[in-house]
Order: sequence, then C-alpha cells, then structure tokens
Amino acid sequence: MPAPPSHAELIDPLLGLARAAGAVILQVYAGDFAVRGKADASPVTQADEDAERVILAGLAQLDPGAPVVAEESVAAGRVPQVGQRFWLVDPLDGTREFVNRNGEFTVNIALIEHGQPVLGVVFVPVTGRLFAGARGLGAFEVDAAGQRRAIRCRAVPVEGLTVLASRSHGDTTALNRWLATQPVAQVKTAGSSLKLCLLAAGEADAYPRFGRTMEWDIAAGHAVLAAAGGSVRALDAQLLCYSKPGFENPDFVARGLG
Repeated sequence: MPAPPSHAELIDPLLGLARAAGAVILQVYAGDFAVRGKADASPVTQADEDAERVILAGLAQLDPGAPVVAEESVAAGRVPQVGQRFWLVDPLDGTREFVNRNGEFTVNIALIEHGQPVLGVVFVPVTGRLFAGARGLGAFEVDAAGQRRAIRCRAVPVEGLTVLASRSHGDTTALNRWLATQPVAQVKTAGSSLKLCLLAAGEADAYPRFGRTMEWDIAAGHAVLAAAGGSVRALDAQLLCYSKPGFENPDFVARGLG
C-alpha cells in the first residue's frame, strides 16, 4: 500500500476544496432555503448536504481509502471504522448562523493522526477568510489572491484576556462561573469554529466551551490553533483527543499563548 500523502502535499488541494464547498454553500445562502431538523434536533439545510458531497468527493481523490467521518453522513447512519489516521469534516459549522444569515459559519476539514488534529483548513465563505495549519508547517491565513500570511497566537495582554463565547450555544451559568476565575478584559461572541481561528490569529486569547460539541465541530480549528502555538484542553487540563466514543467532546478551554 502506498504511503499517504504528506501534509505539504495535501494543504494546497485542501484550500481549493474548502473554497469549492464554500461556493456551493453561498449558492444556497443567496436564495430561499428550507431548514429541517435532525434526530438530535439540530438544523440542517441543503447547503450542509451539498458542501459535504463536494468535500467527500475531493477527499476520495486526494487520499483514497482513508476513512472520513462527516457530520451529515454520520447523521444518516454512515459511520466508518476509524484507526490511527482519518478525516473529520463539518461541511457547514454554524448552521444556526447560516439560517440567521449573520455570516459566521465555516467549512471545516481536518486530518487526525494518533488522536490529534495535525492538519486543518477552515473557510468563512461570506468574508472569504481562509485559515490553515499543519504540524510541521505552521499556521497561516490565505488572502483572495492566494498569498499566505503566517499567523501566531499572542501572549495575553497586560489588561487581561479577550474571551470568545459562543453566539448560539453553551451553558451561560458555567461560562460566567469560569469567567469569574480569570483576568478578563472583554468578552466577545462569535459563531462556529471561527473562534478557534481568531485565537490562532492573535485576535483573542481564550475560548471556553461548556456544552455539547462534536469532534467535527472543532477539529479543523483545533489543528490551526495548535499549529499557531495554542492548545485545546479538557477541564482536567488534559489535551483534547479525537476518536472518542460517539465522537463527542467534553467541556473544554481553547487558549492561545499563556
């Protein structure tokens, strides 16, 4: 069996694949669309499904035979067996933001190796912001012309943390309890995995999440953040790992430097 493609070989095709999925999403976003409920009561639209088809087809060409755990496929009962190396895909993270038309939704593609996200791409279709990160390659943001700008987590400013909180989800009581223990300068809300990328870009310092998330929700952003020097840890301070039973995350805190 041939060796799988390297991170360096994968990164550029993945950037194009994320943009292609984003274009499909924007086609739906520009018109009227129906919102359906899944078994877990979360919303789904045609954009989620169309984008997932684009990504799955692309990954099948880029990395044939590698298992792909994708949100809408899992919802439909298609859950592959995974080993030490597999892909996690959320074709449209922030469906509620999509439905509310606030622009804060993302395309997410991540590669997991030995329980950790080692390569990730996050695209914000409405703004065109495109983030990527890989172990050994660092993290960067790509502009519309394809130029890369290296990004890095910042040290916490002397005035305190800029904390990012979920716009549509989470346990407010638990969040306020955590905030009371930290030197907080300000709290900002944002949707989807964009929060992890803002930490990676040095635009904020912490993102505590209390409430249900799935591995595909955060894996790509986690990869970008880790490549930029940050971390995602469970409340017991252990690094968050992947391929957990049911692919469900515990509560966690994502941080930049410090």
